[in-house]
Amino acid sequence: MRVVAAFILAFSLTGCVAKTALDIVTLPVRAAGTAVGAVGSGVDAVTTSQSEADQKRGRQIRKQEECIGREQKKAARQDREPDYSRCDR
Repeated sequence: MRVVAAFILAFSLTGCVAKTALDIVTLPVRAAGTAVGAVGSGVDAVTTSQSEADQKRGRQIRKQEECIGREQKKAARQDREPDYSRCDR
């Protein structure tokens, strides 16, 4: 029984080692391909499109509105006026 277990373990580890070796060998090629893709697109890798800027601004607005809502609820629970300056980050 031990021989069978050792045999199975040896072959399963061989697959892991081979997979790791393959990952290590192909890593520079994949990294270079990513870098070439970024350099090949040149300006696009550096600039922000209008739609990307709009999405970013939309996220900022939603985040601020969520903060305002939380502040309103917190102020209502504590029976005080909301302090919106906490949301101006």
